Amino acid sequence: MRRGIAATALVAALGVTLAACGSDTGSDNGGSKGSGELSGTVTWWDTSTVGSEDKVFKKAAEDFKKKHPKVTVKYVNVPFGEAQNKFKNAAQSGSGAPDVIRSEVAWTPEFADLGYLAPLDGTPALKDADDFLEQAAASTKYNGKTYAVPQVIDSMGIFYNKKIFKEAGVEVPKTIDELKTVSAKIKQKTGKPGLYLRGDDAYWFLSFLYGEGGDLVDAEKKTVTVDNPAGVKAFKVVKDLVDSGAAKTDATDGWNNMQTAFKEGKVAMMINGPWAVSDTYAGKEFTDKANLGIAPVPAGSGGQGAPQGGHNLAVYAGSKNLDASYAFAEYMTSVETQTTIAKELSLLPTRESVYIKPDVATNEMISFFKPVVQKAVERPWIPETGSLFAPLVTEYTKVLTGQTTPEAGAKASGDAYRKLLKDWK
Repeated sequence: MRRGIAATALVAALGVTLAACGSDTGSDNGGSKGSGELSGTVTWWDTSTVGSEDKVFKKAAEDFKKKHPKVTVKYVNVPFGEAQNKFKNAAQSGSGAPDVIRSEVAWTPEFADLGYLAPLDGTPALKDADDFLEQAAASTKYNGKTYAVPQVIDSMGIFYNKKIFKEAGVEVPKTIDELKTVSAKIKQKTGKPGLYLRGDDAYWFLSFLYGEGGDLVDAEKKTVTVDNPAGVKAFKVVKDLVDSGAAKTDATDGWNNMQTAFKEGKVAMMINGPWAVSDTYAGKEFTDKANLGIAPVPAGSGGQGAPQGGHNLAVYAGSKNLDASYAFAEYMTSVETQTTIAKELSLLPTRESVYIKPDVATNEMISFFKPVVQKAVERPWIPETGSLFAPLVTEYTKVLTGQTTPEAGAKASGDAYRKLLKDWK
């Protein structure tokens, strides 16, 4: 919703309070450079996948100490699904917030609007800012200021098992109709479902919404669009994929169910992004990495339309260690660190210069996803963007599981958005 004068004044006052209270996790010297050397403690909340990504990010964070021996980095892995609200609760109370948080791109404008993030313009955190991809930097800005540093950028594609495809004698589907045909043939030849469609996360719906030419909202016109004809069509498409047997789905624990089924060769395809590559390679079906294929999400009637995602590093406005936190954010998004992350995890860098590094330029997964990201649809960078998923996932799950119709699901989503965005059409 839009913030009125009273609400804006309250946030401004809260921001002053937070700055005075500070984070309770660091030292009292503000990351002092009085001796010419940074010192203090930087607590970082990371939201990466445990068991694969987290080990690499933790090692990178620990390596920061080699450059700044007097700075201690306290690494904390917070489950992605809990991090947004956990950070807001800690920041609002002025107690327990980290100095730096790995913020999903949609969270950044919300945190900034609430006064919880430190502006980074003119700080070391934005070193060589011109090197950042334009679309990656877009989500870090709010009301003319920069509140985060782009860490990784991503989008989505179809992951497919090449052995199953060969056994079934099928090619990678390029359209929704082909997806249904290919899935049917895979089922006939192998007995396995064609596609595992995650049903408990609305982000997995976006490729279909954008693919039909739809969107969540039109921020420029302040209009809700999720329930327009394109939105209704998108709900019908995903419902038909399940009803036709082209896709299996779930209402709970979707990530684990989907990943397990795909990694064990129990399903031929899934929709996923670069963040899933490392975990997918850990599956028994992909001990030979060459068995993993990735292709664009099949196009809908409106063409191709994968969503832009990613993560930023943001500094808490109430941190007692601002100087050290700025330096940490810069280091974790530097060419050196991004090159390591890309090499180890196949995550897409946010710096243009990293893509020409030998270990990155030859990475098959990054080479595939880079053009996908360049064409990906940006979400609206408004404070409410992160809140648009809760009502949408409710209706998305209900449609997939037959609890409501596509028309009713789209309408309910739109009605919920208009309550959230009170003066929008």
